[in-house]
Amino acid sequence: MSYPQTLRLCEVTVGTALPPLTIDASPTFVTSTAIATRDFQDVHHDRDAAHARGSKDIFVNILTDNGLVQRYMTDWAGPEAFVCAIDIRLGVPCYAYDTLTFSGTVTEIDGDRVIVAVTAKDSLGDHITGTATVVLPG
Repeated sequence: MSYPQTLRLCEVTVGTALPPLTIDASPTFVTSTAIATRDFQDVHHDRDAAHARGSKDIFVNILTDNGLVQRYMTDWAGPEAFVCAIDIRLGVPCYAYDTLTFSGTVTEIDGDRVIVAVTAKDSLGDHITGTATVVLPG
């Protein structure tokens, strides 16, 4: 059995582009991730309630967004990387049946900390923008 390799600090430079990550925001994904994060707000699992509140459909919650950013970082950096900060801002909603595509670029290296600018886009535009800070082994 092989395990994913963890990036080393010496392998990363400012400007390094992360490979994209695509997430299908199916209704099952939107609902199950809301429940998994204990967010029982009806707009994340009840289409009629979402419509009544002015949304076109159920939509991904912010706890899921934070988890997806963390996953994006560890998928790229590997199992020994430590995500020590996530600082994101939500833009347009990510409704059920849409697709989120994550991209990232290393913008700064400060000691053993790597700061990555992260964006997740869907069909409406930027859903997530912000940064994640990852500690990599030397």
